[in-house]
Amino acid sequence: MSFDAQQLDSVLLIGAVVMLAAILAVRLSVRVGLPSLLVYLFMGVLLGEAGAGIGFEDANVAHALGFAALVLILAEGGLTTHWGEIRTAMPMGVALATLGVSVSVGVVAGGAHYLLGMDWQTAVLLGAVTSPTDAAAVFSVLRRVPLPRRLTGTLEAESGLNDAPTVLLVSLVSSGTALEHGVLGFVGIVLYELTLGVVGGLAVGFGGAWVMRRVALPSSGLYPIAVLALTVLAYAGMAALHASGFAAVYTAALVLGNSELPHRGPTRSFAEGVAWLAQIGLFVMLGLLVSPGRITWNHVLMAVMAGLLLTFVARPLSVLACSWASQMSVREQLFVSWAGLRGAVPIVLTTIPLAAAVDRSAEIFDIVFVMVVIYTLLTGPTLPLMARVLGVVRRNEPRDLEVEAAPLERVAADLLQVAITRRSRLHGVEVGELRLPLGASVSLVVRDGQTLVPDERTVLRKGDDLLIVTPRKLREATETRLRAVSQRGRLADWLDVQGPPT
Repeated sequence: MSFDAQQLDSVLLIGAVVMLAAILAVRLSVRVGLPSLLVYLFMGVLLGEAGAGIGFEDANVAHALGFAALVLILAEGGLTTHWGEIRTAMPMGVALATLGVSVSVGVVAGGAHYLLGMDWQTAVLLGAVTSPTDAAAVFSVLRRVPLPRRLTGTLEAESGLNDAPTVLLVSLVSSGTALEHGVLGFVGIVLYELTLGVVGGLAVGFGGAWVMRRVALPSSGLYPIAVLALTVLAYAGMAALHASGFAAVYTAALVLGNSELPHRGPTRSFAEGVAWLAQIGLFVMLGLLVSPGRITWNHVLMAVMAGLLLTFVARPLSVLACSWASQMSVREQLFVSWAGLRGAVPIVLTTIPLAAAVDRSAEIFDIVFVMVVIYTLLTGPTLPLMARVLGVVRRNEPRDLEVEAAPLERVAADLLQVAITRRSRLHGVEVGELRLPLGASVSLVVRDGQTLVPDERTVLRKGDDLLIVTPRKLREATETRLRAVSQRGRLADWLDVQGPPT
């Protein structure tokens, strides 16, 4: 298949328009209280065969791109999650991601088999693909509703952890491996892959953090790229070892995001931007994959029945089974049950049986697509109201302190690092004698591995490292003054001396 420059221009034009429209749609979705995924899916449907006529039916490509997008989304989830906010909720999150998923799969599969007349493989696939929740969908409508940290931590931990076991379950059922090994063998495979994935993620996370703290990269823009590359490495490495890559990428990202790394703020912002790009592309692609003409009223009826079973039976039973030993109140259990929004993951998971050409896989895709749309429309806008009705809103919920490595972008300032070498005439000069431009200041002196906060009388020495904060508009003048004093001494005039300050 040939691809010329003119076609590339058309693709870039369409892509840019779709991206800008999707970004504007985020504001609209926040105003009306809907998860943005519905807007993106609708855009994909409009661009597809029922609208603009763009054909896309390759399940293998959709499966590969969907997994790639999920890797980036999970990486962002781990990098932006504060361990302090989910630490106490982690046991409940792990329980919901394992026991809760099992209960949900069992209830939905049983209902699909006995009520909808599906064979067991199709029923289990339907139960498995609909079991994972999506915290991004929940928080997109709850970002303005203050909730107790225990609830937000539980929902966040659950969504980050439940993707891995459900991906394994759907993959094994689609390939028939689950039936070959029996129940015990299947459970053993899942536990092995999850455990190895978590261990691999921890190794990459802690090892990567150790390296990043000791390597000085030539540009601050390389740090976010390196961190994101480490998370992708965790996924790919563990997947190559037949372990859970999704467990690895989330674990590695969680460790890296909570390590004392340089430029943590820009790294999180970069990861968030990449995740938004992945989400927009993912949902638009899934919308393109939908064939509205293939969806019948029978599919809609089965989607409604499966959704009712999932929302009012499977999800509450999952929460009840996992929270009986916790301190979660009945009101909080009811809210967590209602907050089990489904988002990108269930639709992406349906591409696994589609790519494997499993019987009735197209039917599962259509049912899940309709179910996600209907029940997101139902539960999404009602979440804030449900939080208030159940009385779980906290007006004065304490927040963790946000600490950034170099948060100077908001004040349009730069942080300069100046090393005083043996030949520099900065040696013996007092900080006050530098006469830096008004607004620039020497904030810290690193001497012999120790740090000290200087005053006007602090004498600089050879081997010192200075950290100087300067307004961006005064950076050039500050560097000029430092070069002058470095080459001429404390009595230097304001000369335009060339070269770096040393």
